Amino acid sequence: MTAATGIRENDETYLRLSIDVARRSRERGDHPFGAILVGPDGAVLLEAMNTCGTEGDRTGHAERNLMTAASKKYDVEFLRGCTMYTSAEPCAMCAGSVYWTGVGRVVHGMSEKALKDLIGPDPENLTMDLPCRTVFASGQRCVEVVGPLLEKESAVVHEGFWTGL
Repeated sequence: MTAATGIRENDETYLRLSIDVARRSRERGDHPFGAILVGPDGAVLLEAMNTCGTEGDRTGHAERNLMTAASKKYDVEFLRGCTMYTSAEPCAMCAGSVYWTGVGRVVHGMSEKALKDLIGPDPENLTMDLPCRTVFASGQRCVEVVGPLLEKESAVVHEGFWTGL
């Protein structure tokens, strides 16, 4: 199920933090994706970068890495009140990890479709055109999705990256 979406006061601020994590991910040699987890009280609890390049794990997407850390640290009841902010829309794998971890809200930068259009058929990231809302709607938990937001800002960190692999 997908809930009705609504932008909150600090969504753009937190989303920009996730874009900064994506920038740092790129700087250290990984794909330019980043995600943060924000608690019900507005505190940034965790952050994660992509680890596909530095660790050689093709499943090492920032969102999945974040959800693994969150599921080890917090219970589902707590996570239901948390928001994941991510520089790009979660892919099907990452949306699945959000669903199974129990996070109640996702705010993302550029859409999966925009990412696919930007990257093209790059073998390093064969992006799907499968919205996370579709993945969440297939489940039994309600996950609110807000996005795309700040698409142009979230695309900047990708400039020149995919053509340079």
